[in-house]
Amino acid sequence: MTSPNTPKNIVVIGAGVVGLTTAVKIQEKGGYNVTVIAETFPTDPKTIKYTSLWAGGHHVSHACDDAKQMAIDKETFDVMWELSAPGGAAEHCFLRLPQTDYLLDGRDECLDWMPDFKKLPQEALVPGAILGTSFTTVTFDTPKYLSYLFARFISRGGTVVRGTVQHITQVVEGGPSVFRTGKASPDPVDAVIVSPGVGARTLGGVDDQDVYPVRGQVAIIRAPWITFGRTVSHAEKGIWTYVIPRRCGDVILGGTKEENDWYPAPRPETTTDILERCLALCPELVPAAIRSERPGTIDDLRSLIVEEGCGFRPQRKGGIRLGVEWVQGRDGQGKVPLVFNYGHGGGGYQSSWGSATIALELLEKALTSPV
Repeated sequence: MTSPNTPKNIVVIGAGVVGLTTAVKIQEKGGYNVTVIAETFPTDPKTIKYTSLWAGGHHVSHACDDAKQMAIDKETFDVMWELSAPGGAAEHCFLRLPQTDYLLDGRDECLDWMPDFKKLPQEALVPGAILGTSFTTVTFDTPKYLSYLFARFISRGGTVVRGTVQHITQVVEGGPSVFRTGKASPDPVDAVIVSPGVGARTLGGVDDQDVYPVRGQVAIIRAPWITFGRTVSHAEKGIWTYVIPRRCGDVILGGTKEENDWYPAPRPETTTDILERCLALCPELVPAAIRSERPGTIDDLRSLIVEEGCGFRPQRKGGIRLGVEWVQGRDGQGKVPLVFNYGHGGGGYQSSWGSATIALELLEKALTSPV
């Protein structure tokens, strides 16, 4: 019989930004032995199976009138702002910069809480924009930031196991060891955090058909002279053009939002379209020496490309799933809580810490009030 003070064994399924952030949050709370089981980790080569590496990304909330989601996003921004501070724990992963949003639909983004927020005068808008705003935010170098979370988790005593989970019961009955040695772990799993991204659609025991991919394609160019972000968008029409610089000098150009599009590689014609849109939005992408002699062209941008890629945003009808279900544990154990934390769509980074807080609260409530 285990002591009440014995650390609980927690398994997190998924090592994307949501899974890793949640694992860090639980491990650092204390009283838990957390293991992340995933097929792919941040230090692996980029793959279509691991979307988090392909994100832009910047913190710009799209929650607006969704109070719960806005609170999640605000908490995450506060954490990232602290991490990105000069001398901060992950300063090297972030770039603080001025961001300008041009809104073709004139919608209210509800971002007046962001640092240095202001509305742009009409004469400062790009053609077709009804409204524009500017504010200060952070961008994140996703490969570096994911590696930071990964290292932070391990340094706090977390464990990682590479494995392909086909059904929740494999984890509940066998624990992490079944994926590593082929034999069940000696100690039972006390709870499972389910953060498999778009895999929630096909993971046995979850089978969430409300989850679907929204394909996003980007081009990464080398342009260290760009130290500001710009976006032009129309929410209902799905128009999203963005320029997102990283601290390292790379700039992410995008993008697309293609629902239920499973194509796993960048399409050349889409890259051309992205370059055309981004050049129109931000002519400064072309080196100054060229612009001093003639207008820039997309061929000037092509020469700066270092990488092209795409990923599947794990969108979910109804938004993020944050809740608990119970399943039967191994023989003699009773029931085990499954804590769901997935379905973040394109907002995984900007809601990661806030949703991790809720997942931890759900976990602790479940463990103190078993069914």
